[in-house]
Amino acid sequence: MQQNSKPVHSKIVHQAAVHKLLERGVEIADIAEIVYEMQAPYSPNLELKTCIESVEAVLEKREIQHAILVGIELDVLAEKKLLSEPLQSIIETDEGLFGCDETLALGSVFGYGSIAVTTFGHLDKQKIGVVQKLDTKIGSQVHTFLDDIVCSIAASASSRLAHRIRDLEEAAEESQQNQDQAG
Repeated sequence: MQQNSKPVHSKIVHQAAVHKLLERGVEIADIAEIVYEMQAPYSPNLELKTCIESVEAVLEKREIQHAILVGIELDVLAEKKLLSEPLQSIIETDEGLFGCDETLALGSVFGYGSIAVTTFGHLDKQKIGVVQKLDTKIGSQVHTFLDDIVCSIAASASSRLAHRIRDLEEAAEESQQNQDQAG
């Protein structure tokens, strides 16, 4: 970093990350649908709107933003055949033993606890929703990193939501107990 340069403002990084997702065909609602599928069995009154809010909150985290920007950039460079060999072929073909894509995505999941980690593994294997579309090679498109990053965002938002739902349930129980004791 140059001596007099300022760090890039987080709003600029956030906007760039969301723009990159949209540019690559991933809508926030697509990720929220995965979150809904993961959490609806545990919360029958869950609404998609709540899942969207959770995804948006996760997208505010710099680690997620950085993973999005780095991963998508590598995917785009692979599409343009601008990487050196053998990395070009490894990323372009999404080679099965190449784990750097999962490692980048998984790194941003750790801040959301064990639910996020196990959900990430589940989503990475099951390829739910938009992840299935991204994982299916169409033409010259490369989504080696993006499919895992979407899993990461969905897993983090799912974990965040699970904890928030529990907090709300506990607060409601405490409120009811306080009313019962007062009444």
